[in-house]
Amino acid sequence: MRTIGVFDSGVGGVSVLKEVLREFPYDNIIYFGDSLHAPYGDREIDEIRSLCLKVSDFLVNEKKVDALVIACNTATGAAMDIMQERYSIPVVGVVENGSNEGIKITKNKMVGVIATPATIKMDIYKKSIEKKDTSIKVYSIKCPLFVGMIEKGWEDNYESNNLIQSYLNQFPEEIDTLILGCTHYPLIQKYIMRYFKGQVVDPAKETAKSLKKLIGEGKYFKTPYLKFYVSGDCKKFKKVAQEFLGQEIQEIEKIIL
Repeated sequence: MRTIGVFDSGVGGVSVLKEVLREFPYDNIIYFGDSLHAPYGDREIDEIRSLCLKVSDFLVNEKKVDALVIACNTATGAAMDIMQERYSIPVVGVVENGSNEGIKITKNKMVGVIATPATIKMDIYKKSIEKKDTSIKVYSIKCPLFVGMIEKGWEDNYESNNLIQSYLNQFPEEIDTLILGCTHYPLIQKYIMRYFKGQVVDPAKETAKSLKKLIGEGKYFKTPYLKFYVSGDCKKFKKVAQEFLGQEIQEIEKIIL
């Protein structure tokens, strides 16, 4: 029976996990939320890479996962190439899949990306999209406050809504497609869509589908398990993750690498 590893800097990767669970109902899943070091997006690239490799080494070498999903845009940009060289198992990230979907659905070839400062600094979505279609104009806005607010538990109030508006107002009005360039952001997608009337891309769905193309569907042998490891506050993580997953988390363990 296969085991799939999924990791993120915190609770945001649960948006990807939800899609992985949908595509792989017969496989064991291990999720690692490195919430002690969240948000990755505020850190330097070398530090992000080092944190990513500690987590991926744990999942691959200790937990013996058969495939690895980088459920974090910043981590994908900083470390996916290294991980693909480092391990003999399939490794997929969210950026390529988000880019492909953005290219597919934009009508006027004007795409917006919201992401963490580190993701924007690496310019990974712009590079990925322009590599495939140079006619598309990509506009990127960093949203440094979103992740921390989501990790604590998002509150739908005047301040949070005003913050969303202040970020989105930096885009040209002509943008018809918005890529959620951080896996935390789908957790607040319904609030974002109050102020963006075009199409919104959540890379999580395409990422899970791309993994399925690589490894195929699992086979039912026994009831699979879903196990969580968290480096920070388990109670806080569990509360936010359960709300988004729509199911109770049974197995969760705190571990600091």
